[in-house]
Amino acid sequence: MIEQSTVERVLAEGLSKGAEFAEVFVEDRRSSSALLDDGKVEELTSGRDRGAGIRVVVGESTGFAHTSDLTEEGLLAAARTAAAAARGAGAGTTVVALSETSAPRPNVVAILPGDVPKARKVELLTAADEVARSQGGAITQVTARYADSVRRILVANSDGTLATDDQVRTMFSVSCVASGDTGMQTGRESVGHTVGFELFDRYDVEELARRAADRAITKLRARPAPAGEMTVVIGPGGGGVMFHEACGHGLEADLVAKGASVFAGRIGEQVASPLVTLVDDGTMGGEWGCFSVDDEGRPAQRNVLIQDGVLVDYMWDGLRARKEGRPSSGNGRRQSYQHLPMVRMTNTYLVDGQSSPDEIVADTPSGVYIAHLGGGQVNTATGDFVFGMTEAYLIEDGKITEPLREGNLIGNGPAVLSNIDAVGNDFAMGAPGTCGKDGQGVPVGDGVPTLRVSAGLTIGGTAA
Repeated sequence: MIEQSTVERVLAEGLSKGAEFAEVFVEDRRSSSALLDDGKVEELTSGRDRGAGIRVVVGESTGFAHTSDLTEEGLLAAARTAAAAARGAGAGTTVVALSETSAPRPNVVAILPGDVPKARKVELLTAADEVARSQGGAITQVTARYADSVRRILVANSDGTLATDDQVRTMFSVSCVASGDTGMQTGRESVGHTVGFELFDRYDVEELARRAADRAITKLRARPAPAGEMTVVIGPGGGGVMFHEACGHGLEADLVAKGASVFAGRIGEQVASPLVTLVDDGTMGGEWGCFSVDDEGRPAQRNVLIQDGVLVDYMWDGLRARKEGRPSSGNGRRQSYQHLPMVRMTNTYLVDGQSSPDEIVADTPSGVYIAHLGGGQVNTATGDFVFGMTEAYLIEDGKITEPLREGNLIGNGPAVLSNIDAVGNDFAMGAPGTCGKDGQGVPVGDGVPTLRVSAGLTIGGTAA
């Protein structure tokens, strides 16, 4: 993307005023998307964005500048701006010798999305629309979306790191609205992986559309969700977002350092049921949050955060790891070259247990079974959270019975972790997600097996 000699001169310029650390991040991103709504193609877009971000660190001060000018002159100007912003002192010449970081690729891309005609991508949208509408007259609206991106990055720093990565992501989603006597209900299915167009050799968009439509139609006969504290069983895959939000963010080292995490200072403590092992893993081949190196050039890693209920580590980016005299955990991520990296999750999941999912439900006299959770929010300082339930059912006499209208799931992260009394052996990853933090969004994945929370969760429903 840029000659190594140029990168070395830019780093030297960043260090020339007495800085302790300098970094060059170069990004070239191509993307395309298509949207079909009510049988019509409403959007068909493609774009390219390329540029570089220069970071310079002096003590506790960080200077950052970004530019879309990738000439040597443009990069040197950005380096000088970043160095000035860091308010370094002194002068001199610093030589930076770079050595390439070797990191295994988590997957192999078979078909680059850019090599596929746009007409073929539109055919997928049309097929999904037709199948969804064929599920019944109750389906009144169908929206289908296709998107892909190819992201090439180069990261170099004054510690000698030189790393590159190519990240290809492809996704597809279908949303359906069903109308009936109880009003309108929605159903959604999405799939996305860090792979190319071969995604559609693995997944049938017509089956995705069928499931989305059936979910919306089923919810038309749903009864109001109950209200109050009760036992909750969370199904495989669809409940992973709860651990991402309620636990994962609190295990990011920047929030821990700020005292904004309920898990601060608790390394080595029992913070969860012994059935809980929580992992963040950027090496999961093909999953939405995987990569070869993070946005600071550190190879992706599998990081165990909670082992058998004991908190064993946090997630780290390079800057905070340097302060603690430890290596980064490969969790330095940024939205684009225009942003500074920060500690972010990759693919966060609860490890499989030993129980049969059927037995977990059968051993639950009453409660709520949640197949899919929607968006939510968490206070990382206290662990309190609230999520929307997009697909849920009653559990009566050990059986999953009637569907429930959408309600809220309310609880506290540490309390939930402690009250997990059964973990299934049917682990699955959930839908692709975008994690927002401090104004930046990055692709992430999450997953869980079936699990039961015996206490501490409140259903915010409207049933009397």
